Amino acid sequence: MTGFRDFLTRFRPVASPGRAAPSGVPADRSAELRAELAPPLALLEQAEAEARAVREQADAAAARRRHDAERQAEAMVAAARAEARRVQARTAEQVLRAAESKAAALLTGAEHEAAAVRDRARSRTPALADRVLALVLEDLEAEQEGQAPEREHPQEGDL
Repeated sequence: MTGFRDFLTRFRPVASPGRAAPSGVPADRSAELRAELAPPLALLEQAEAEARAVREQADAAAARRRHDAERQAEAMVAAARAEARRVQARTAEQVLRAAESKAAALLTGAEHEAAAVRDRARSRTPALADRVLALVLEDLEAEQEGQAPEREHPQEGDL
């Protein structure tokens, strides 16, 4: 609420007294403010529209980049899976070759051992055959004489 002093200041003379001025229309402050603020507000609306357009363009660019990144990621995953299959096949082949090599070495070793056993058997067979023949002949003679031969049973190492 305005005070009495403020009320009286309205009637204070502004200029020197002179002839009477035509009656005026009270000033419309709200219209003056609207007129004063209309151009900056129009610029503000234009700036908001530009900002909206920039945001929409940025959203579209981000969507394109996401889509491109997804395609690139899918391509990378596919390439990695293909490479993994190649590495797996190469590794399996190497393991198979190593196993075959080891099996061949074991087979060669076994063949050498078998040949050594055959050689030992060939070298021992004539002596063992002679010994068996001698024992059989001895048994036959003992039977003809009527007595059982007394001998030790051969051990495994003796053969």
